[in-house]
Amino acid sequence: MTKLTRRESLAKIASLMGLGMTGSALSRANAATPKSGISQRITSYEIIPVRVPMHDRVRDVFAEVYSKQGIDRDFYDSTLVKLYTDEGLVGSADALLNVSDSLGSVPKAEAICRRLVGRSPWEFLHDDELGGILMAVYDLVGQAAGLPVSRLFSSQPRERIVQAWWSQCFPPELMASEAKLGYDLGYRLYKVKARPFEDPFEQAAAIRSATGSDMKVWADANGTLGTLDQALEFGEGIAKFPQYAGIESPCPGGRVDDYRALKGRFPLPLAEHIPSDPMPFIREELLGALVVGGPIGKTLMQRALMAEVTGVPIWLQHSIFTGVAQVFQAHQVAAYSSITHGVSITHVIQDDLMIESFEMDNGLYQVPTQPGIGVRFDDDAIEGYRRG
Repeated sequence: MTKLTRRESLAKIASLMGLGMTGSALSRANAATPKSGISQRITSYEIIPVRVPMHDRVRDVFAEVYSKQGIDRDFYDSTLVKLYTDEGLVGSADALLNVSDSLGSVPKAEAICRRLVGRSPWEFLHDDELGGILMAVYDLVGQAAGLPVSRLFSSQPRERIVQAWWSQCFPPELMASEAKLGYDLGYRLYKVKARPFEDPFEQAAAIRSATGSDMKVWADANGTLGTLDQALEFGEGIAKFPQYAGIESPCPGGRVDDYRALKGRFPLPLAEHIPSDPMPFIREELLGALVVGGPIGKTLMQRALMAEVTGVPIWLQHSIFTGVAQVFQAHQVAAYSSITHGVSITHVIQDDLMIESFEMDNGLYQVPTQPGIGVRFDDDAIEGYRRG
């Protein structure tokens, strides 16, 4: 099969130059890559469905909380992928498929991987159709170039990033112990879930008693606060706790008219999951931030550029379950100044499936500088959770 040439790979990069600094960073990466690294081909792949239970310390309560929200689960499934090349490189990824059924996700992962075999990873830069398997493509390109993934997106990424601790809507005493655990591990930002079945003010008081005002908190209601008047009542009450820095999705459906009605009245900054048309929210200055999940390729680049131009920052949470996804996401946070922090939940599952631990220091994570994503699967741990 014909090998990809440097000229062809540069043409691919040129087609992405509208993505601002990312095109320039990729051109530098291309220049740093030996000819063999440009022409390398993906020769095979491995798909590993896993099921990791929730962590012992939260599992029973977590399952009960999920049950109240119509979810019957005390685990998270992930479909892990390894891509192998004829240069002996291995790229790692979380395919970001069904968290309830990794076995059922295997055929979709297989279909994506089959497209890649015999071709160069440079051909698939920023291809959103690959889903989370795109992580492994970036991993391979970074390894071939001798650069960390963050430098495929930016020539001057941040060395350290803010990462948020996270909890579901736990009873106040568990919320307090989780806050203290996160604080002791070095986190200084805490995203919590607000739901009608727990008193949010008791939760806030418990968090404050455990961590003082040093642990800043964002409460995510996922549209469960009820009417606009109820949302305002919640906001006025929670604003009395100085560690609370903002509220995510107070209104059901994320309707722009509701945010217009709250403008100037809600006492804390508001955030919402990015809608199909975010411009009304941006033009009318209705939000303090946009919450962004997938896709993780070209679409994310465009959204990061939009955030930079408009001044409405992004909170990134597309890769939240496994360690490889968490660290890949950290590379993207590091690359784009318009992304303020990443959110993940690996600490509420039994194992993040990585050899290297995710170490926080006074609210910040040091992004790996090794070529590629910079962390490795713990194959022994993976075997313990493998399905099928």
